Amino acid sequence: MELTLQTFLTLDGVMQSPGRPDEDPSDGFVHGGWQAPFTDPAVGEFVLALNRRASAYLLGRRTFDIFRDYWPDRTDPSNAIATTINSLPKHVASRGLTPDEATWRGSFPDTAHLVTGDLVAAVQALKEQPGDELQIWGSGDLLRTLLRHQLVDRFRLVVFPVLLGSGRRLFGDGILPIELRPVDLVTTGLGVVLGTYEPAGPARHGQM
Repeated sequence: MELTLQTFLTLDGVMQSPGRPDEDPSDGFVHGGWQAPFTDPAVGEFVLALNRRASAYLLGRRTFDIFRDYWPDRTDPSNAIATTINSLPKHVASRGLTPDEATWRGSFPDTAHLVTGDLVAAVQALKEQPGDELQIWGSGDLLRTLLRHQLVDRFRLVVFPVLLGSGRRLFGDGILPIELRPVDLVTTGLGVVLGTYEPAGPARHGQM
């Protein structure tokens, strides 16, 4: 499987709590729900298309908790995104959860699997399993580890035209410097940029 990153970002790179005010108020974050004013049908269509490619999900503990608090209650068969998320295997990377706690309400017993031990080796093993995409949504702390080891095969960044000035950011110190090749770039009517990128080797340097 390809390991693909999907995330909602502000122009200043904040990925924390896009969906609602109480989604993730940790570290005193007061801007939760910043995505809500941009109800753009093109974003919904983009997310729906991505979900069709998913074979499994890899989530950090915080995102896993947010997802399992919300998605199991969405049981309408016409909700394609909920059906996909609830039915596909989910792998959660956490040092605090036990295997018995890594559960998903109303889902099959094997759809929540705890990733333990050597995270890099475990993710590499997941990538070797058959399927289309192993998708990561949110999961900033997990992503930073995967970025340091260059395990992400594709970046899908949904960038909203808003600046917050605080909150957890996707790209920070410690990641390996690389170039990204744009695969597809679309700007919606509300100014949201739907960008798909692939790694294109180490970052190069020169003189202008």
